[in-house]
Amino acid sequence: MSRSFSISRAVDQTDRALSLLSIRRQSQSCDACRARKVRCARENPDDPKQSCKHCIALGIPCTYEYQPKKRGPPNLYLRRLQEAAAAAAAQQEGQNGTSDPHSPASTSHTATSPTLSSLSPSTTASVPSFLEPSLSPVSTLHNTAIPPSRYPIAADGFHAQFPPIPSISTSSFGSRAESGSNGPASRSPGRQDDSAPFGSPADQFSTYPLHNWSFRQHQTLPVPPPTSIPPLSYYYRPHRLEDVAPRDTVMLIIALFFDFVYPLTPCVHKPSFMADLHAHREERDPLFFALVMSTVASTLVQVPRSYLPMERHAVRKLAQTCHEASRHISVASYDPPTSMHVVIRYFDCVYHFCEGHDATQHAAFGEAAHIAVTLRMHEESSYEGLDLVECEVRRRTFWLLFGADKSMSILLGRPICLRDEDTTCNFPRELDDEYITQSAYLPQPHGKTALVSGLNYISRIFALLGEILVRIRVDKRSPPQGQFLTARLEEVQALHARIVTALAHAPEPLRLKHAHAQNHIPAEYGGAGFRQATFAEVKDFFDNPKASRANALNPFLVMQANLYVTQQLVRFVIEQYRDELVTSLQGSVDEHRVAEDREAVASDLLNILHSIPIQSIATNGPSLVHKVRFVASTLLDAVRKAETAPASAARAHAYLWDFLSILSEIERNYLLDDDRDAASSADGMPLMGGN
Repeated sequence: MSRSFSISRAVDQTDRALSLLSIRRQSQSCDACRARKVRCARENPDDPKQSCKHCIALGIPCTYEYQPKKRGPPNLYLRRLQEAAAAAAAQQEGQNGTSDPHSPASTSHTATSPTLSSLSPSTTASVPSFLEPSLSPVSTLHNTAIPPSRYPIAADGFHAQFPPIPSISTSSFGSRAESGSNGPASRSPGRQDDSAPFGSPADQFSTYPLHNWSFRQHQTLPVPPPTSIPPLSYYYRPHRLEDVAPRDTVMLIIALFFDFVYPLTPCVHKPSFMADLHAHREERDPLFFALVMSTVASTLVQVPRSYLPMERHAVRKLAQTCHEASRHISVASYDPPTSMHVVIRYFDCVYHFCEGHDATQHAAFGEAAHIAVTLRMHEESSYEGLDLVECEVRRRTFWLLFGADKSMSILLGRPICLRDEDTTCNFPRELDDEYITQSAYLPQPHGKTALVSGLNYISRIFALLGEILVRIRVDKRSPPQGQFLTARLEEVQALHARIVTALAHAPEPLRLKHAHAQNHIPAEYGGAGFRQATFAEVKDFFDNPKASRANALNPFLVMQANLYVTQQLVRFVIEQYRDELVTSLQGSVDEHRVAEDREAVASDLLNILHSIPIQSIATNGPSLVHKVRFVASTLLDAVRKAETAPASAARAHAYLWDFLSILSEIERNYLLDDDRDAASSADGMPLMGGN
């Protein structure tokens, strides 16, 4: 009874204070002076009935009818007091036997403050497993000591019951405390209930349902009925890996990610990521759970199915479930944006590309690129003040996006999104993850080449591609003439010299060991025997769990295929445009020289494909197939048009096309749908590996 009286008294005092404040604001200016935006002049400002001098001079009535609009967000403190007072009154009436179940107070209380009975598991609706709340109390997840992490806990910005970790920067993708604190700070002793801070049903229609969670720390969002659309805040809550798949299965897939996918997409810090995973970080940070889910989904569509003890349809279903779980959570946490959002969306790009969801893939890439620009990841000055792990993760992720952007531009004829002229971001430090800490770069052991060096060299190649694409776009809109045409031809010639020597100084593990001399095509490259042997090796790689994985597990052989095929792609584009400029300048072009150049490209590309083990090529997946197909199809078109093509050139093109059939078999094996054909995804972007 005394508690109810105290709440009512607090509500009355708050209402009285607001009323006095409203009167005081109203008494500042009369309606006429407010409309004219002049100072209201009265001899006695405390007398609201006295007319001001301006109204007396103008001979108009002096009124104070203006009602100021309420500014800012709703007074949640007052609302809570009012709800508590209404609840106390309803409880008192119920004890007296006079409560009316249909009274307005009872209805209002039911709509805004769900009782514990409404949150019982018996009301759980039929929803996918990754959306179902754990039947065990969520508060048990918070009682275990969880070490600090380099990954930011986005929920810490909204949850008062999750004390911030002192070593974590709010702008950091991750900053693990080196001091080794093994648990969150002590919670308030007065807090007895650590219910999950889900939003209340009354908030599902608010503009920003996730903000001000500290005011709802004791409330829990009930599972919505099957016919309703849950608010975004419903999905942004703690989850367990076991809600999606057995933990051992998830850990196996993560291990495959670091073995086969990570060398081409090093956009997470392995020591931090694995430490967080072993500490069950996903059970208190929903965004980290989304990162794990996107990592699993993108890995499932990139590794051969023989690596997983699952049927193809089960792999596809699990990948879809993981992607949807990540999507539901991440879209509810965009504010504030973090680099983790960019990594999640990039992995989503890879997933949709391999699944053939072309439009969705491009949409996910657009999200990733624009979140990166919002974080100013393209500007080196934005990295000041961030811990070193966060800096390197951001740099790696940005350059992966940069390369994917150039691939989309050349292979699909799209405008460039991330231009080199706008970029001041440095290349990542050539250090392996174990030599990068929050506060220092440790020396890389002498003679050990860092995995990220492959990303740096491919980024240099894509920067050259960006330069030529910008010139092509500009000249298409306004063709150069005269001395400007000559100057442009000199620029393109310089770009050609740079792309040919782009890998001349690559570290030894990334250097290609040519099986044969350049521009020489052995007879054994073609023929039914070569095709049958190669097809058999590809089939064994994808279908036989006991097949040798030595070449596929060599990250530098995998990166070689990506680097040298991309180099030939960019070289081919530059030579094509150079010939167009020569034709514009001289009126014609030497057809014999053009045929020789095309033959050189075909020979070099064929030598590259034969100098790298087929398993290493297959590990690159559909991305490499798209690049080879782009060059091969254009070369064959040129051969058909050139009636006087040398026999050696025709043979090179035929062998290259013959090898492309093997690559198409590789692409087909990555599809998780047996009914689909590899050629059905004609608008996809070669995103796997980022390049």
